[in-house]
Amino acid sequence: MERDEAAKDVVRKTAEFLTSCKVREDEVLLNEDNSALTVGDVHSKIRLWVAEHGAELPSGFIFAIGRDAGVPHSAGNPTDLMKLGQTIVFDIYPAEAGGGYYYDFTRTWSLGYATPEAQELFDQVKEIYDTLNDNFDLNVPFKNYQQMTCEYFEGKGHQTPLHTKAPIEGYVHSLGHGVGLNIHERPFSGFSVGDDQRLAPGVIVTSEPGLYYPEKGMGFRIEDTLWVRPDGRMEILADYPYDFVLPMKNWKKK
Repeated sequence: MERDEAAKDVVRKTAEFLTSCKVREDEVLLNEDNSALTVGDVHSKIRLWVAEHGAELPSGFIFAIGRDAGVPHSAGNPTDLMKLGQTIVFDIYPAEAGGGYYYDFTRTWSLGYATPEAQELFDQVKEIYDTLNDNFDLNVPFKNYQQMTCEYFEGKGHQTPLHTKAPIEGYVHSLGHGVGLNIHERPFSGFSVGDDQRLAPGVIVTSEPGLYYPEKGMGFRIEDTLWVRPDGRMEILADYPYDFVLPMKNWKKK
């Protein structure tokens, strides 16, 4: 199975596992033996499912909940409990076994329900993600879309690199990067790169807008890997739903 299909299948298995868990009265998810499910438990399952596909995780992966979901490069605290109503950022970037090509893919979830604030912020990330997809064009400098993303988020009241040096909350990173034999390759989208780093035909890039509020215990990112087709269309290499709230099979909100 290709690395993109492997990533999609592992994300699907993770969602099915989480939504099938029993839930304690304090909204903590449970293992089959009724012990509290932790981020570390989920990490172990993700590694197993990736290995079953013959893929590797040479650069690791991110599965983080709550505060750590609001820290863009936190892999997740293994001792954190899996709970309902908290944002989960799941960023998986497997490679073909033996040093092959990477794939990069992120979804954000909230199990059972979401707070109104979390839903609003997720909706903003999804809106700019969709707007970018509608505006990507052939041979345009990648950083132009970083500008578009920053302007959108600042219009919603968030800090961004456009007018804040090294922000630690709001939109804190660049929009995307090339993907190949390395997880991060040209073209890059940061403001410091030249206009030569463009969406040229044949390039494979990520689009990954996000919002991060660690002190509020939440973070959000949507990411797909896109192929710039010779006709100028951006093709998503592995379609997967963007659902934010995942309904639990064994729990109903009171």
